[in-house]
Amino acid sequence: MNERNLHLPRRRLLLLAGSGLALSIAGCRTTDVLTPDDAQARAETEGALKLVNDLRDAKGRTPLVRAKEAETAAIIQAKRMAHAGKMTHLIGFNDSFLERMKGSNVPLPAAENIATGQDTVGRAVQAWIDSKKHLENMLGSYRGLGVAVAFDASSANRPYWAMVLSA
Repeated sequence: MNERNLHLPRRRLLLLAGSGLALSIAGCRTTDVLTPDDAQARAETEGALKLVNDLRDAKGRTPLVRAKEAETAAIIQAKRMAHAGKMTHLIGFNDSFLERMKGSNVPLPAAENIATGQDTVGRAVQAWIDSKKHLENMLGSYRGLGVAVAFDASSANRPYWAMVLSA
């Protein structure tokens, strides 16, 4: 067997592995994962709103209001992270924060805070307060707020939190 023939099966394997990877990535973007109206996720906006507005008031900022579009985007992101089993803003091939916000009709500009592991909305908000970048988002020039949590059933119901702030 010549050297060229030795590498042929490896190339086929890599092509097959590449195809499997593409299928796995595409599988993470099914529409049932992105449906915001089921029991896998729940809105936590009201609980977060008081905490964030108390913080904003102490810093001389105007209060935020519950924004349905931001809440929908937060539910979708929390579910996406729970489904993927990881905390990240971008999931899958060609993911785009801007496109996700546009898809939920979130008024721009917008920002997103994410967290995992906290068992209450108060603890999630405190984790964001304790993080300089997340705190800057919460004190930014936004008007709307949406917060959600979803649970990863494959990981002892680990909570994944998402906060979306909008114009």
